[in-house]
Amino acid sequence: MVAQRKLFLGSRLKRLRRDRGLNQSAMATALGISASYLNHLERNQRPVTVGILLRLAEAFDLDIKAFAAEGGESGGADQLAEIFSDTMLADLGVSRAELIELSDNSPAVAEGVTRLYTALRELHRRPAEEGEGEGGADPRVLITPETWVRDYIQAQRNHFPELEDGAETLGGALGDPLSVAEPLRRRLKEAYGVEARVVDPEMLADASQHFDPQTRKLMLSALLRSENRTFGLAYQLALLEFGPLIERMVDMARPPDIGSRRLLHMSFANYAAGAIMLPYGKFLRAAEEHRYALDRLCGQFGANIEQVAHRLTTLGRAGARGVPFFMLRVDPAGNISKRYAGESFPFSHFGGTCPRWHLHAAFQVPGQTIRQLIETPDGQRFFTISRTVERPIRPDLSDDSLLAVGLGCDIRYASRIAYADGLDLALTPATPVGPACAICPRMQCAYRATPPAGRTLAVHENRKTISPYPFLPA
Repeated sequence: MVAQRKLFLGSRLKRLRRDRGLNQSAMATALGISASYLNHLERNQRPVTVGILLRLAEAFDLDIKAFAAEGGESGGADQLAEIFSDTMLADLGVSRAELIELSDNSPAVAEGVTRLYTALRELHRRPAEEGEGEGGADPRVLITPETWVRDYIQAQRNHFPELEDGAETLGGALGDPLSVAEPLRRRLKEAYGVEARVVDPEMLADASQHFDPQTRKLMLSALLRSENRTFGLAYQLALLEFGPLIERMVDMARPPDIGSRRLLHMSFANYAAGAIMLPYGKFLRAAEEHRYALDRLCGQFGANIEQVAHRLTTLGRAGARGVPFFMLRVDPAGNISKRYAGESFPFSHFGGTCPRWHLHAAFQVPGQTIRQLIETPDGQRFFTISRTVERPIRPDLSDDSLLAVGLGCDIRYASRIAYADGLDLALTPATPVGPACAICPRMQCAYRATPPAGRTLAVHENRKTISPYPFLPA
């Protein structure tokens, strides 16, 4: 009789507990086990049994198959692999097995390594004069606010139940979501004495909207597109309705500096604004009914493609989950300005995207939806869609007004998505992609921009290969 493989899921249990804000005693109580036994599980001194998995599913509304899947911790190992591919560390030759062991058995140490590397990268991005002089740079602020906030939001899987509950109640009370702008304006006026009006952009200088708490006037730029004006109203209402809640959430997050605190505060208000415009229950039902067709959802809720796409990454409510999408937004130069994930994310944490993913091809066919199956080096497959979106502000005619948004999910969810209709998911070939060239193990790739760290180049003057950087197998 073949013995069953034992499941050691310590780091996943730790991450789950931290994400839910629980100490070991509280989580052990929820699972009906002792705190010492949970401690053994988290330290991988005991395997996780089927009984424990079932209790986890009941207590925390988990997808046990995904939680217990072999290689479920690859995200941490992938991030570490990217760090150790840096030229400063590549000569150490740290193996994939060592990185997986570190990620699995010492997740806090792995996170510490990631924080230090992130801080070092941010320091290198600064002008040379910064950090010079007496005392040098303050080590507490080496990680920029946008990096800290992005990582904090992702650690929560981009879902905040407290904001969802309040925004759903408020959004539902406003009435028809398609014509929500007028109820938003009326609520601001009647409840808070705020008068909202559209003004010439010259009055706002470089701002798209501005609220004056003294005069109680909210000014929205005439250059804003209609859906973004609506979002601006919802944003201001979120600041007023949920101010104390947002302050408590920011305090609990413990941002390291004032810049991170302000950016997190704004991010929470943005999140709440989206939840007001697209109330959770209504939006999830519509998304399932229309099988995640973006244009149908835009039409039903009076939102734009980017707003809907972003909202799709937040549907993580216990007992009422949507398809767990990841999302990126890029400009024509390839700069990533948004990066969110409801579950796994197959691309680089520190760099850009794989050129074989068709996200950037969306700029060649504006307004059209590009669908693609991609496969990562570990064999995981994702169904993705990409399309262009317009910037919130109508730019001058000389400016480029387009961005591109990519959405993706594990292939096991593809049958729930309208864009996958007509594809035989079992027979359709998947495009091989990688997380980043410096850590991608694919040998025959004509798109490779850099050789993989820790591998020996196989360049020969009498032979040119498909890949510009051929290398020897590990």
